[in-house]
Amino acid sequence: MPRFYCPTALTPGLLLNLPEGAARHVQVLRLQPSDGITLFNGVADSGGQFGEFAATITQMGRSHVQVEVGARTPTDREPPRDVHLAVGMPANERMDWLVEKAAELGAASIQPLMTERSVLRLSGERAAKKQAHWQSVAVAACEQCGGNRVPVVHLLMTLQDWFKLRAANPAPGSLACLLSLQPKSVDLRQALAQHGAEPATANGARNNSSVTFLSGPEGGLSPAEEQVALSQSFQPVTLGKRVLRAETAALAALSTLLI
Repeated sequence: MPRFYCPTALTPGLLLNLPEGAARHVQVLRLQPSDGITLFNGVADSGGQFGEFAATITQMGRSHVQVEVGARTPTDREPPRDVHLAVGMPANERMDWLVEKAAELGAASIQPLMTERSVLRLSGERAAKKQAHWQSVAVAACEQCGGNRVPVVHLLMTLQDWFKLRAANPAPGSLACLLSLQPKSVDLRQALAQHGAEPATANGARNNSSVTFLSGPEGGLSPAEEQVALSQSFQPVTLGKRVLRAETAALAALSTLLI
């Protein structure tokens, strides 16, 4: 059944018009009144569990689609632990691909960063438009893969500003990993095990701890940037002997915990 993201309060019996993008998608699929769809709003219940709603199309207009919301099913397909990705933007359209796959894997958030070696540099209105575009890519990925929590794609910022933000808002108990090629890097799985951040819990219950992966753009972070990361208690980790592309390395790290 087609799934659509509807970022509003959903309750059984509610009549509402779908957001513009979802309505357009319904029309493209040539769905008709009385056809069923699935809605999710990315909001967890009081117990922290995500879910989705059955819905029935009631009206079709040229530019709007009205539905009646049905029962909620507590269908939680999210990873047991929040995993955040902070990544130096890769060039060209690779950031779109990275956001899409990170959303499919279940990342909790994605922070695009401008670093010393970043090729793409944006600010102001252009940066805001890119953020909105990447957020829509994440929404579409969740609609396709069955995820009921859409990862937050944060506004683009410089790595230096992000370091300052982290220093001002520490997260006790969380693990911060720096994807690095330096000789002192330890195997990622070893670092996760030492921190007690195994890929899954035995009963599938949610874990309150979180993991953040910091990954550079093409060419990686500069030595000075890595030194600042180490001063903020980032653990340098390696994914193996091969040198992966920027977007591949970030996703390989995510998949270690999220699959």
